[in-house]
This record gives sequence, C-alpha cells and structure tokens, in this order.
Amino acid sequence: MMMRLDIHVGEPQGQSLARMMELAQRIDRGESIVPLCEIGFDKMARFGEVFTPKRWELIESLKTAGPLTIYALAKRLGRHYRNVHKDVTALMEWMVVEKDESGKVFVPWDEIDVRCPLLQRAA
Repeated sequence: MMMRLDIHVGEPQGQSLARMMELAQRIDRGESIVPLCEIGFDKMARFGEVFTPKRWELIESLKTAGPLTIYALAKRLGRHYRNVHKDVTALMEWMVVEKDESGKVFVPWDEIDVRCPLLQRAA
C-alpha cells in the first residue's frame, strides 16, 4: 500500500471536519478504507515556515537514501549537524520524518501531496 501524506493549506476547517466525519461513518459501516494521514495550515506563510527549501531538500535526500543517522544525513547534505538536527526535529513534530528503533531517521511516505486552493474572486 502506498503511504501518502496530504497537506492542506488554507482549507476551511469545516472541510477537514467533514472529511473526517465521512471517514468515521465509513468505518462505522465496516467499509475498508485507506488511512487518512493529513496535516493542515491556515496560511501559506505558516506552511513556508515549516517546509523551507532546506527541509524539502532534507526530505528528498532522506527518502532517496533510506534510514540514516542525523550525523550521516548532515554529512550527505553538506550541512552542520546542529541545523540538520533542528530540521529533523521540526519535521518529526509534523509527522513527515520518523525515527526507527535503532535511532535512524526516515521518511515513511511514498508521496506528499500539498494542496492550496486559490481564492475565487467575487463576481
């Protein structure tokens, strides 16, 4: 099964709640479902604070390499250990990076889907 993290930016909270309610109803009916893995940001600026270009580079490099120690990841990226550790910690808080039982970090997702609806201009 492909693991996908959905990131929604600027989506009204009601839409997220409706999606979760629909999923809960399907579970109650005994339907087979794909697990819902998503996070949301109210504004693009907040999304940009969490998902900086350096962090996207880290995510891509870690997914390509597979599980690594933070030291090995910092060396692979050519970055200072302290900065990579800070980025990994932040990405772990947002469920983008996880740590295995041996202490190595990895990206559990096969795909990260970022959606940002554009506002409609009033007619």
